Amino acid sequence: MLNTGTLIENRAYLLLENAIAHEFRSKIALVSSFGTESAVLLHMVAQIDAHLPILFLDTGKIFPDTIAYRDGLINRLRLSNVRTVRPDQKHLNSYDPAGRLYTADPDLCCALRKTMPLDAALEPFDAWISGRKRNQSETRRDILPRETGPNGMTVINPLYDWNKADIARYFAENALPPHPLEASGFTSLGCFSCTSRIRAGDDPRAGRWAGSGKTECGIFLPRLAMADETGGTQADRTEAPNTMRA
Repeated sequence: MLNTGTLIENRAYLLLENAIAHEFRSKIALVSSFGTESAVLLHMVAQIDAHLPILFLDTGKIFPDTIAYRDGLINRLRLSNVRTVRPDQKHLNSYDPAGRLYTADPDLCCALRKTMPLDAALEPFDAWISGRKRNQSETRRDILPRETGPNGMTVINPLYDWNKADIARYFAENALPPHPLEASGFTSLGCFSCTSRIRAGDDPRAGRWAGSGKTECGIFLPRLAMADETGGTQADRTEAPNTMRA
């Protein structure tokens, strides 16, 4: 067991360890955005099983800084099974040929670029790990450590009750590097087309789809009726895992 020295960290680690090494052994994946707080779970996973499947959604609109940060953490933590998941190009050609669907129908854009690709990539698994936290927004205030997601899969939320101070302490204790965009006011990172800096006092996710009324990409919402429109379930678009870098 990782000796973190704090109750909240030990509780999160034990929940994670039980899910990875016991209850869902070989049938669970971590879904990571490699965002501003992602290094906490990635570091814990690296202590338990550095070959655990880690799914990274590359929507085609990810900040270059996030890609660079991802690659740096892969090397630093010696993660050997990070898989890049991309949307089906045929769907993009049909529904978003100009790449600006987010301006007219952000829900459909998220369905094409995030929800459908992730659902397909998660099909081989029984459960997955999320970094969601209660302090991130009003819509996340009631998150539980273990839930059933909209697609019927078990979702493990080890950091459900962590706050900003807990995250900062863990980063400091383990000398984890910050995301390069955090210092310039980005606290929650998604696509560059729909992410902005926040103001003092805002929820951490206030910069996502700011001013639109949209608060979630859709991964944790009931699924849009896309199967008939796009010709059935999306084919697997998951890249082969990286090889571990020295």
